[in-house]
Amino acid sequence: MAPDLTFRSKGGPTEDVQTGDNEDEDEEVDESGYKTVKDAVLFAIEVNESMLKVPPVSSSKKGDRSSPLLAALKCAYHLMQQRIISTPRDKMGVLLYGTEASKFYDEDENSRGGWSFPHCYLLIDLDVPEAEDVKALKELTEADSPESADIFKPSREPVLMHNVLFCANQIFQHKAANFTSRRLFIVTDNDDPASSNKGSRSQATVRAKDLYDLGVTIELFPISTPEYPFDTSLFFDDIIYKSSPSDPEAIAYNPASMVDGTGSKLVTGSNDGISLLQSLLSNIASKVTPKRALFSSVPLELAPGFRISVKGYLLYKHQKPARSCYIYLGGERPQIVTGYTEQVAFENSKPVQKTEIRKAYTFGGQQITFSDEEVKQLRNFGDPIIRTIGFKPMSRLPLWANIKNSTFIYPSEEDYVGSTRVYGALHHKLVKDKLFALTWFVPRRNATPVMAAMIPTLPAEATDDKANVAGVSATGAPQGLHLIPLPFADDIRQNPPTTHQHPLRPPDDLVDAMRPIIQQLNLPKGIYDPSKYPNPSLQWHYRILQALALDEDIPEKPDDKTVPKYRQIDKRVGHETIEWGRRLEDAYKQYQAENPDAVRTGSKRATNDPAATSSAGTKKVKSEVGDPTSEEKIRELWQQGRIGQLNVAQLKTFCASKKISTAGKKADIVDRIEEWLESK
Repeated sequence: MAPDLTFRSKGGPTEDVQTGDNEDEDEEVDESGYKTVKDAVLFAIEVNESMLKVPPVSSSKKGDRSSPLLAALKCAYHLMQQRIISTPRDKMGVLLYGTEASKFYDEDENSRGGWSFPHCYLLIDLDVPEAEDVKALKELTEADSPESADIFKPSREPVLMHNVLFCANQIFQHKAANFTSRRLFIVTDNDDPASSNKGSRSQATVRAKDLYDLGVTIELFPISTPEYPFDTSLFFDDIIYKSSPSDPEAIAYNPASMVDGTGSKLVTGSNDGISLLQSLLSNIASKVTPKRALFSSVPLELAPGFRISVKGYLLYKHQKPARSCYIYLGGERPQIVTGYTEQVAFENSKPVQKTEIRKAYTFGGQQITFSDEEVKQLRNFGDPIIRTIGFKPMSRLPLWANIKNSTFIYPSEEDYVGSTRVYGALHHKLVKDKLFALTWFVPRRNATPVMAAMIPTLPAEATDDKANVAGVSATGAPQGLHLIPLPFADDIRQNPPTTHQHPLRPPDDLVDAMRPIIQQLNLPKGIYDPSKYPNPSLQWHYRILQALALDEDIPEKPDDKTVPKYRQIDKRVGHETIEWGRRLEDAYKQYQAENPDAVRTGSKRATNDPAATSSAGTKKVKSEVGDPTSEEKIRELWQQGRIGQLNVAQLKTFCASKKISTAGKKADIVDRIEEWLESK
């Protein structure tokens, strides 16, 4: 059993709860790595007079008088709220710098040599967020006049930025040494912290390089106002690394949404607390998820002997609630139950060894067995590769062919130097000529190969008269190439049977009447933005767990942003929709008049026929007129080859009237009826 739940050491990471060994390798692309990769985020928030300044009273009803420092702490609180449940293996901490007080692990002012990092206050240690940490941070942000707390008293002397970066370095090495993803989030309104000490600038550059060599990504969240735009060129451009085509392996840098066209000055539209909080939350949300490769260094073969290396990323993945675990309550303290799987013989229930088992598949009623080596050979389709077969116009790629998650691929210089240049030329050619590449895709060893369409991202467009610095498409995807798995012939299912030889088409006036309704209900800019619609089921699940873990009030109902705004819809197209419904009823009545023998499909429609209304709820009596079991109707169906469309009860009714045997299956009854019809 695992360690007790009521006491958890701060030193080691939480171990996984194993439910048993999975002997068979997955044939699909393994996406579990997206949740198993651990991430560590450390907030470094500056404390100074301007960061503690409370904004003036806003005229907005939703106005919030949060100082920049308090807004940053609220962001950390919101993030910690989410991570305590959604990603329990990830670590998070908060470091304040520029404070009069200092705090760093077990040090104090009487320690040998004094403080290692003066004016740096480790508010929350870098560790897995616990309920107590979240409660403490919540109380700090919700206190009366929180800016007046003693720990937020600014220092009289400026803090040295290289000391802050070295402090973060020590925290990451001590608490998250083996983490795959480590990020430092710097929140400040001081765009030139080394203005009074030029030597500190060069030392800060060295410390930033040490962090990047350690694998730590530095992200900047600048606090900017219309009166004083944040200029990154004064200092932070030297410590924030941006990836470029000449250095594709550099740590990726995500430009903030507030960046102007020049990319150096960052501006905001307002300096009130709620706008500041919303912009920070939006900015942090866009960078909180680490970039995790699904596969790396898979060759992209454009022609025999012509290859480049690429990495694959999964941009979208369906999220589910975290797997629950069993708790043993029979001891003094609750303990997590560790499960395991054991295979036993059916006859005597004795354990069976792996060497005694062979894999078997059923074919033709027989069990065909294979050894482990033979199974591996069956699954071996060669080394991982993306092989280009040919190119086709984008118009030849149907929408229904997109059946699975796409994989975003980006060049890597690990195996083939010059991959970035070739990748860029291929992307430019596909965009220019509106083509897609048909590829043979084997993502990893023993994976099932798929046919995939390699298509470029939609072109980046400027929004609100601002340059699209990030270069993302209208759907939020970065510029590059995507692999979309295509269906094989075996994956295509037959269309359901229909009584119409040709699909029914509505009248033109009905289509024209629907057009303004659709135009009025169109989404903003005509594009679905998934970031605006959280999964209500998932959010409700986490919200209940969060309330129980933090001793909060349990909410009465979920916040479901997918519920349509009925009042706005009625205000926009209420009258038009009612009028369109009347036209639809008239068109349906006209169709019934022109096609009296048409078979009704789907749900029953209301009718204004008084005779039908009076007989509603009574059992319908079979009439000889139009009886499907009459000899005339059966013979007509037989001549059309459609006698098999009748159900078994109807076939047996006809057989009973003609003294034909009804024994056997439906096919046998149909054969006897056809023989009887042929003899007449």
